[in-house]
Amino acid sequence: MNERPEAIGLTGQIQARELIRFEHMEKIYDTGAIQVTALRDVNLTIEQGEFVAIMGQSGSGKSTLMNIIGCLDRPTSGKYYLEGLDIGERSADELSLIRNKKIGFVFQSFNLIPRTSALKNVELPMTYARMPFHERHRRAMELLRKVDLGDRMEHMPNELSGGQKQRVAIARALANDPPILLADEPTGNLDSVSSLEIMELFKALNSEGVTVILVTHENEIAAFARRVIRFRDGMTVSDETGGGKHAVL
Repeated sequence: MNERPEAIGLTGQIQARELIRFEHMEKIYDTGAIQVTALRDVNLTIEQGEFVAIMGQSGSGKSTLMNIIGCLDRPTSGKYYLEGLDIGERSADELSLIRNKKIGFVFQSFNLIPRTSALKNVELPMTYARMPFHERHRRAMELLRKVDLGDRMEHMPNELSGGQKQRVAIARALANDPPILLADEPTGNLDSVSSLEIMELFKALNSEGVTVILVTHENEIAAFARRVIRFRDGMTVSDETGGGKHAVL
């Protein structure tokens, strides 16, 4: 049985479970000649089951934040906790394992392997996780059916539309059943109809308990999220949900 995304407290009220926490986090890139501060004193908490959009202009720090959430980069100072783990204390091998097990990545450019079927693309993360062939084959088929591509399993990426490619990418991101889907401009290469379909898919996955965190510069896409965090000059300038604002420390 899957663990519920919330717990019952002593009062009988449902309590959300913390998934991600940043404490006074900063990221500075040192080129030797100059230092560039990409993130400044970021304090945020994201709970299991949230649907969060991160917005900001180019250079605002949102992409740096996503790289740190995805364990592709480390903060220069401050703390990043993922499910209670201090990510700054993890080795490179441990970070690789965390990425494989905890985070599903969805990119603007799909990042599918050419001349490899949709089915094999979805199987790939499970191959890295050393899942037995029959099990990963069954799960890959199940996931492609879940994203309405049951009749496209043997098609190559160049035989798929942009929206279909992104559906394959989402199925691949779900392969190891991660608690987090991390999407970087997932509709950036799609037309308006396909964009709507992809965002409805994210909503459906979120309703099943998957935490969705996406970067976008489009207000229409961010409107699908339940919470919108805006960055400017490396700092959070607003943090709002449908029910109001979160405190920005």
